[in-house]
Amino acid sequence: MKLGLGLYRHQLNRRSFKFARQCGATHVVAHLVDYFNRGEHSPADSQPTGGTGGWGVAGDPERLWTVGDLRALRNEVNEAGLELEAIENIDPAHWSDVLLDGPRKAEQLEGLKTLIRRIGEAGIPILGYNFSIAGVAGRTTGPLARGGAVSVGMDGIDESPIPQGMVWNMIVNRTAMDAVLPDIDAEELWRRLGDFLNTLLPVAEEAGVRLAAHPDDPPVPRLRGQPRLVNQPHLFQRLLDVNASPSNVLEFCIGTIAEMTEGDVYEAVDRYSSQHRIGYVHLRNVSGKAPRYRETFLDDGDVDIPRVLRILRQNEFDGVVIPDHTPELACDAPWYAGMAYAMGYIRACLDEAEPGPPRP
Repeated sequence: MKLGLGLYRHQLNRRSFKFARQCGATHVVAHLVDYFNRGEHSPADSQPTGGTGGWGVAGDPERLWTVGDLRALRNEVNEAGLELEAIENIDPAHWSDVLLDGPRKAEQLEGLKTLIRRIGEAGIPILGYNFSIAGVAGRTTGPLARGGAVSVGMDGIDESPIPQGMVWNMIVNRTAMDAVLPDIDAEELWRRLGDFLNTLLPVAEEAGVRLAAHPDDPPVPRLRGQPRLVNQPHLFQRLLDVNASPSNVLEFCIGTIAEMTEGDVYEAVDRYSSQHRIGYVHLRNVSGKAPRYRETFLDDGDVDIPRVLRILRQNEFDGVVIPDHTPELACDAPWYAGMAYAMGYIRACLDEAEPGPPRP
C-alpha cells in the first residue's frame, strides 16, 4: 500500500507537494474543482461544508480540463518526488445534466468522454466521482473532536429543497435559483448511473483510466429531498454489478462506511478488497452513525484503523491510502497540523500492516 495526500485546487502548489513528501507521501490525489469559488463556508484550508446555498459557483461549462493542464500538474507533482494517482471529482458544470437527466445530457456525456481520454493521455490512472444530486450537505463544524479540536459532524438530515440552479452542492445556473428540483426516486437515480457508466466505461478502458465511485456522504436514504445511491455497504455491490468493466471501481471511504447504519465496516473492507475493485482508499474515523456522528482523529473513533489496513494487506490491495479529512489542531496552520498527525499515524499503521526491512 502507498501513502498519499489529497489536495484541494488552491493547494496544488510546490509548498503543498513538499509538505506531502515530508509527511512520507509518495502519491497525490488532486481536486481540480474549485469548491471555494464565491461560496460561504469554512476557511479554504478546511474541508468545504457550506449551507443550503451550497459551496460556491461551478466552473466554466464550455471549458474542460485540457491535456496541457493535466500534464503540467502531473509534471509538477513528479518534480516534487511524487506521483499523481487520481483526479477526484468532476466539476458540476461538466455533468449537471448527466446527474439531472437534463437537455444537455448527451452533450455532456460526450464531454466526459473527452475528459477521460485527456486524463489517460496525461498518464493519470484514476478519476474519482460521486454520483449524487445533493452531494455532501447537512454537516456542521465545531469543536467536536478530542480536546475541542475543530471537526465536522452531522445532527440530523437536511430536508431543505435544492434549487433548480444547483447540483452537487454548487451553483450551475444563477438564473434558476427560485424554483426547486423535482422529486425523483432512487430507482431513477440508479437508471441515470447506469447510463453514465455504460456510456463511459468503454472509453475509460481504452484510455487506461479507472472510474472510482465514492459512496454517499453522509450515507442517508434521502438528502435535501433527493435520493441517494450507496448509503449501505451492500449497495457497493449493486454499483459494481451495473457494469463488469475492470475500470468500474470504488473510491472506498472508510469513514462513510462506518457512518452507515447497516453492515460491518471490516466485513465491507474484506468483501470489496478481495474482489480487487478498490481504486483508492479514503481513511477517516468517526464516532456515531448517520444522521448523527462526529469525525474524530484516526486513533479516537469507532473504527479500528490498523485492523482495516491489515485486511487490505491480506487481500493484496496495493493502491493508495489517503486521509480524506481530519480534525484540525490548535496552531497557526490547523489543517496542515491535523494532516501531518493523520499522515504520521497512517504511516505507522502501514508499517505494521506491511512488515519488512526498514525503509531508508
